Amino acid sequence: MSREHDLIVVGGGPAGLATALYAARAGLDTVVAEPRRAPVDKACGEGLMPGAVRALASLGLEVAGHPIAGIRYVQGSRRVQAAFRHGPGLGVRRTDLHTVLHEAVLAAGVPVLPLRVGEVRQDATGVSVPGAGLRAGWLVAADGLHSPVRRSLGLCVRSRHGPRYGLRRHYATSPWSPYVEVHCGRHGEAYVTPLGPRLVGVALLTDRRAPFDAQLERFPELAARLPAGRAVTAVRGAGPLRQRARTRRHGRVLLVGDAAGYVDALTGEGVSLALAGAGALVENVRRGTPDRYEGDWNRLTRRHRLLTELLVRVRQQRVLAPLVVPAAERLPRVFTAVVNALA
Repeated sequence: MSREHDLIVVGGGPAGLATALYAARAGLDTVVAEPRRAPVDKACGEGLMPGAVRALASLGLEVAGHPIAGIRYVQGSRRVQAAFRHGPGLGVRRTDLHTVLHEAVLAAGVPVLPLRVGEVRQDATGVSVPGAGLRAGWLVAADGLHSPVRRSLGLCVRSRHGPRYGLRRHYATSPWSPYVEVHCGRHGEAYVTPLGPRLVGVALLTDRRAPFDAQLERFPELAARLPAGRAVTAVRGAGPLRQRARTRRHGRVLLVGDAAGYVDALTGEGVSLALAGAGALVENVRRGTPDRYEGDWNRLTRRHRLLTELLVRVRQQRVLAPLVVPAAERLPRVFTAVVNALA
């Protein structure tokens, strides 16, 4: 007979590991299913907004990284920047973030099992993972952007918008700015994040399918600073980025992180939202109020979803897209307010 847990977390990325850590500290018997060996890497901008830094600190976790002073938008000769008002952000390698979370989960006594889960079975009292001998009162789908659990439950919603993709690579060069630089181009953006004394990460968000180097050439200033010989990691990709879920709760399955729905990486809030969602999910399970999780998730993510939807739609309008940086340059206080509303 399968051992009955309180919670099975499917997926050992930041959302899943944070959920497991919150759950363990709430006294819930929890297990994580993650087939990949730690540390897990993925295409990611690797800039933690101040809200994510504060959330990690509240969990008692310290992550080494490079301080980020704010956000700078660049378009040709135009520059506009906004400093964070409530503490710095942090440029952190995805693998370093994953290691800290993974080790904290293991230290909390939560097993991380090398299992791939694509199908679950549920009844009135719990959820089982076929063939794995796992059963729990609740299952958390934290299995990423293209969540197999979400798909198996028929919760995916077809997007009506054109796809966007993400590509990421690292370069051995000294950061030239304490800001995350967002270089705006015709078909997308290039995000430059300081990660260490001699390391920067470059993430490209684009609506074009093309190799990284070809995409980078569309940003001549960056291409000149970042010759291919200074690249120190392989290119990683992700997409299509926009993913929608019909609901965050389906019976005894709860969705969190990217699996719960994702608009775009434009605002760099993925980790912040994952941590906030994980906390809300566990609190509702602990209180016996799972019906409230959907409303809590909507409340926590509303500002991000509305602003990101607006920015993506503007980016897709060839007439409006070139006006974003000039408008921010003319209205610096508004730009600063928007940046800090998301921080």
